[in-house]
Amino acid sequence: MKQMARSIPILIFTLLICENTFVFAAQKATQKPLNFVFILVDDLGYMDVGCNNPKTFYETPHIDQLAETGMRFTNGYAANPVCSPTRYSIMTGKYPTRVDATNFFSGKRAGKFLPAPLNNRMPLNEVTIAEALKEHGYSTFFAGKWHLGPTEEFWPENQGFDVNHGGWHRGGPYGGKKYFSPYGNPRLTDGPAGEHLPDRLASETAKFIDEHREQPFFAYLSFYSVHTPLMGPKPLVAKYKAKAQRLGLTNQKEFAEEEQVFPVKEKRRVRILQNHAVYAAMVESMDRAVGKVLNQLEESGLAENTVVMLSADNGGLSTSEGSPTSNLPLRGGKGWLYEGGIREVFLIRWPGGTKPGSTCDEPVISVDFYPTILDLAGLPAKPEQHQDGVSLKPLLKGMSRLDREALYWHYPHYSNQGGIPGAAIREGDWKLIERFEDGSVRLYNLKDDLGEQMNLAIKYPERVSSMRQKLHRWYRETDAKFLRAKPNGPQPWQPGK
Repeated sequence: MKQMARSIPILIFTLLICENTFVFAAQKATQKPLNFVFILVDDLGYMDVGCNNPKTFYETPHIDQLAETGMRFTNGYAANPVCSPTRYSIMTGKYPTRVDATNFFSGKRAGKFLPAPLNNRMPLNEVTIAEALKEHGYSTFFAGKWHLGPTEEFWPENQGFDVNHGGWHRGGPYGGKKYFSPYGNPRLTDGPAGEHLPDRLASETAKFIDEHREQPFFAYLSFYSVHTPLMGPKPLVAKYKAKAQRLGLTNQKEFAEEEQVFPVKEKRRVRILQNHAVYAAMVESMDRAVGKVLNQLEESGLAENTVVMLSADNGGLSTSEGSPTSNLPLRGGKGWLYEGGIREVFLIRWPGGTKPGSTCDEPVISVDFYPTILDLAGLPAKPEQHQDGVSLKPLLKGMSRLDREALYWHYPHYSNQGGIPGAAIREGDWKLIERFEDGSVRLYNLKDDLGEQMNLAIKYPERVSSMRQKLHRWYRETDAKFLRAKPNGPQPWQPGK
């Protein structure tokens, strides 16, 4: 009798667990899968948006609203200081060094030495995030800049996307009337004369979203903006010219000297003031297009079931091609391994999962998007695919740290923007840059020196040694390539030599 009395509570407890398990399973079975909208902005600087820089000259209310309803990562990075490699990293969850996709496709500029070998296509055997989601019933959509292969067999429709509006081999809107229709783009039909490209891409994305209310989708909006050519709608350009006058920004010093790559043909300058009216118009036009997509999610009743991610492929253009923006206090810009070239706008809104308006200071990088999307979708991780990324779900749920040793960058090229061939590692607050022409190093503490002005390498030799060992180990793991000698020229530095 006593034995039976003791068994009754256990039986009740077991039945309750079974009932709760059944209810949870039933709820999960009826719950709609999450949708995903990924927005990538070309050449957008970290300091170009209001949520990162309240004093910015540009106006980005829709991106700022996205930050207020999601999580803003203050130490978010691109995997490379130029476009194609970072785009590869998002699609695959891997560092681009693994396939020698280490420069824009296909930049082969020489300097004192020849650059490292460059693979100018994303291999077709890569399983992209679009392909991974398609396997689980997702409809997939791409609009905008692709720049991941020279011929059409490497374009979006052959890399997992059901729909492709505008993605081909070019890295900018260089056909037709460029940012205005007719576009001269074989994957984008022309609109009415004068139609603006960012608005058109947003309209196509919004249309896809509305047509897929009843099935899970992955929509990837990859703006050509705010990449050159520097062109903006005339009314907005006029607006920002007047704003610059009103704020007294037209007669201030706009440029300072930047570090030079030798031999010096023309001194490199860096923009130190945000007052470029055309660029400001381009930023606002892009932001309005972001707003169109976000508004469509609301109108279609999908906002609460859709994860939205927004980032950029490299830092703001501050040292070349018109130098339209300033990244200060970050040093350098696109094409440089300084923070201005790799630190990015990095936003994720996960309704019901992330506290609105939250921030995270943990260093994260573009290879992390792939495993994060799989994790949030409740799909199995595939580390053999996204082998360098880690899921950011713990951070989105409120954890402050990830179990990761370091972040890495590898750029063995002479950039169009004046950047110096090299690599970098970030470990905690510390960042080490190793230059490939001579093997020299710079060590910075980003917590105390965000502008990377104080080289601490001599002061902390043990830290330099430790970080360098990890960086060199990473070179070996990823089969990294380095600068090459010109015919009959001197040999460049190589790791371990």
